[in-house]
Amino acid sequence: MNFNTIIQSDVPVLADFSAQWCGPCKAMAPILKQVKDQMGDALRVIKIDIDGNPQAAKQFQIQSVPTLMLFHKGQVIWNSSGVIPAPQLLQVIRAHVPLYQN
Repeated sequence: MNFNTIIQSDVPVLADFSAQWCGPCKAMAPILKQVKDQMGDALRVIKIDIDGNPQAAKQFQIQSVPTLMLFHKGQVIWNSSGVIPAPQLLQVIRAHVPLYQN
């Protein structure tokens, strides 16, 4: 399944644009796992390596990594660059994910 197909989903998708050489990107891995564990099936989390997928990085004008983008039905509904603590990221996602239920 390709990236554009994945982000068209009814399930919101959090895309982590990162690079293997990026230290802060490595710091996001446990944060994203924690977010996924909290959100369960209400959210899909994917990692996009900008070096391996330059077309996706170009399409969404990724200027720095890590950059997080939240998609719903193919639309970007939120994005931010830099490391974001799990509680703050969960708060943002819950504010933007329309079907989130506790």
